[in-house]
Amino acid sequence: MDQSPEILQKEAGAGGGGRLPASALPLLDEAHERADAARNRNAILCAAQRLVSERGADGVTMDEVACAAGVGKGTLFRRFGDRAGLLRALLDEREQAFQEGFIRGAPPLGPGAPARERLIAFGHGRLDLIEVQGDVLAAAEAVAPGDRLLHSVYGAHRAHASALLAEAAPAADRDYLADVLLCTLGAELVLYQRRVLGMPLTRLKDCWVALLDGVLAGTTANPRP
Repeated sequence: MDQSPEILQKEAGAGGGGRLPASALPLLDEAHERADAARNRNAILCAAQRLVSERGADGVTMDEVACAAGVGKGTLFRRFGDRAGLLRALLDEREQAFQEGFIRGAPPLGPGAPARERLIAFGHGRLDLIEVQGDVLAAAEAVAPGDRLLHSVYGAHRAHASALLAEAAPAADRDYLADVLLCTLGAELVLYQRRVLGMPLTRLKDCWVALLDGVLAGTTANPRP
């Protein structure tokens, strides 16, 4: 049976003169370091978000972020690795919410809806995310060729799309099709369609549904040998 904090305190006091064992106490230096690290991270992300909002992601350098956050450049690089890592950190909160939605959320994005409906909701959710954070997403994806394809975010999206394709079209080459479908949801392409070609968001969402239906119909009619 679990003991209450009051009982544990009394037992500790009875056996050690009212003092907890040293192993139960945090080291002051370590606690101070953790607090400093948390403050530095928050200051860096706040500064980066402010600069990105003012200038766009392409107009912000690591030197400027470090200066605005009041931290050393070395601290910035140790914490985030490079510019891509910093930009991804800005995206973490919304991306985590998105992943939580398609893993454990309510249908049709989450479990409980047919695979086709979940794929539609996934694409629409990704398009909505790009609408809000497209500049930062595009900058994070473009730092090194192919880098985003190796990142855990793309891996999670790919695994999810592949699993739903396996359910919706068991005979399809789901690994290949997952990559093809996700390419149409890349931030750079979507921003080009929205800003250069002038395509409304509603049109892109309708086209995502049409693309999915075409893929699913084609794989049903022409199963993989």
